Amino acid sequence: MFSLFLQDIWKVLLYSLILGAGLPVVYALGVRASALGTVGPDGVETAALRRRHVLGKTAAGVCFAVVLAGIGLGLAYIWASGHGDQLSFEHGYPTFVPKS
Repeated sequence: MFSLFLQDIWKVLLYSLILGAGLPVVYALGVRASALGTVGPDGVETAALRRRHVLGKTAAGVCFAVVLAGIGLGLAYIWASGHGDQLSFEHGYPTFVPKS
């Protein structure tokens, strides 16, 4: 009985780290990346002198897309389990299939 518990607890720990802490960390990295910019010639950072880098905008967009995809997959999993289906990644993208 205890070995069965140990076999499944690592899955719960992994999923909680990825979804519980991983998505907020990726979101925070996206917010930080969107703030990347340049400062004025005297080192003073003002709103008028601040320009965002294209790399920062791109990295922020990728981070936000990853977070939205994670949220979408979570909602799809909840929806599928509530309607008697399951998510299948057989073709490389998530599809709803009836539980067998």
